[in-house]
Amino acid sequence: MLPVIPFPAIDPNAIVIPIPFADLSIPIRWYALAYIAGILLGWLYARWLVRTPALWGTRPRPGVADIDDLVTWVTLGIVVGGRLGYILFYDLGVYLADPIKMIRINDGGMAFHGGLLGVIVAVAAFCRHKRVPFVAVFDVIAVVVPLGLFFGRLANFVNGELWGRPTDVPWAMVFPDPRAGDLPRHPSQLYQAALEGALLLAVLAVVVRMGGLRRPGLTLGLFGAGYGVVRLVGETFRMPDPQLGFLFGPVTMGMLLSLPMVLIGGAIVWRALARPAYPAAAPPAAEAT
Repeated sequence: MLPVIPFPAIDPNAIVIPIPFADLSIPIRWYALAYIAGILLGWLYARWLVRTPALWGTRPRPGVADIDDLVTWVTLGIVVGGRLGYILFYDLGVYLADPIKMIRINDGGMAFHGGLLGVIVAVAAFCRHKRVPFVAVFDVIAVVVPLGLFFGRLANFVNGELWGRPTDVPWAMVFPDPRAGDLPRHPSQLYQAALEGALLLAVLAVVVRMGGLRRPGLTLGLFGAGYGVVRLVGETFRMPDPQLGFLFGPVTMGMLLSLPMVLIGGAIVWRALARPAYPAAAPPAAEAT
């Protein structure tokens, strides 16, 4: 076997809290902390975006209080949508045979595309309830979502799940899950953290600085198309979920679900660029002396 980088032995439990006077403990997993970190940092970033008028020009935008209220709605959309998406898209038979597994989120099983649909539904309901601009809210969410994706993929790596395809690259790793075998594999979780997280975050930050939020739908479309493209790239290094395998030829479920995002996101970008941008906000008038 070719030399490989040893897989770091990281306990999936970040903290284990013992319960006094009982033979029980509460594990706090890195996976849960990744979700918390992504939501918390995304919330802070979103608050900064809506507090910076220069990024929006004269375009109407949600307020800081709206973003604060939105966090709960988005969190529910992520968790419920992500779980249902995994059940429906990736492992329906297992959950129908043992329905109680549906609520065992600590066992893993979250799908980004399901979480995306859950967030869309939650945000649509929120905007209708609060009467805030729908597209403006989604433009903000699109900019901050890569933060959550970055931490989520790192958590996948810590858990030793969603490993890559066999390879002989010098940075290949043997993952500890017996289902991965003893073959050196791509650390595809790190590839996806870099592409879906760091790269998309940087690209969208540059677009925002260049006035992207003054064009309704631009950051939303760029995120949708950009995520679809980098997910298609990442899927070429990642092993498909074992219960599904390849759907046909080299196509995986992740690829199939990402292709519509590229097409829809591209159409949204085209529409955003076809319309004039909101003008920059006028500087405040100097007070007469």
